[in-house]
Amino acid sequence: MLDGYLFATTAVTLWVIVDPPGLLPVFLGLTRGMGKAEQRAAATKASLVAFGVIAVFAFCGKWVLEYLHVSVAALQVAGGLLLLLVALELLMGWSRSQDQAEHGINVAVVPLGTPLMAGPGAIVAAMVAVNDATCVSDYLAVGLALVAVMAVVWLFLWFAGAIKRVLRDSGVTLASRIAGLLLAAIAVQMVADGVFAFAAA
Repeated sequence: MLDGYLFATTAVTLWVIVDPPGLLPVFLGLTRGMGKAEQRAAATKASLVAFGVIAVFAFCGKWVLEYLHVSVAALQVAGGLLLLLVALELLMGWSRSQDQAEHGINVAVVPLGTPLMAGPGAIVAAMVAVNDATCVSDYLAVGLALVAVMAVVWLFLWFAGAIKRVLRDSGVTLASRIAGLLLAAIAVQMVADGVFAFAAA
């Protein structure tokens, strides 16, 4: 029988960490040059990437990190530094040219899919939930919780275009600057947490 408590606690924990409402201004800022179809494609790709990364680390993360000799603290610092670069881009209003957008790193994969959505916090939370599982139904509960949260995230991002129409260009620009500031704070906190974890080790 499916463990409802494990499902609920895992879903709530992932929801709080991923924070779908908080992703909206960042998503709008990073996709402001895209059309409606491109934006929705980015929403789908980012959600799938985040789901895949979290799922892989949830069920195989312990062995992957041990094999690569990488600690969670190192993952936090790396993710924080990457997010800091994205935050600077949003704060300064830097944008990629069309050629760079086509041949560079897709924002749906990096930084939206990871490390923003599938960051160290979500990865560790999923790994802990899997470690707490004792039978097949428990693993199923964790998997369903991840699917449910990622589905809600996808819905939030999918309808970001409607929010964009309400905010207009000036509102999206303002949201981008605010998101950049908040993202910079999140990035610094991630780096600090990683440094403190290194110091405590």
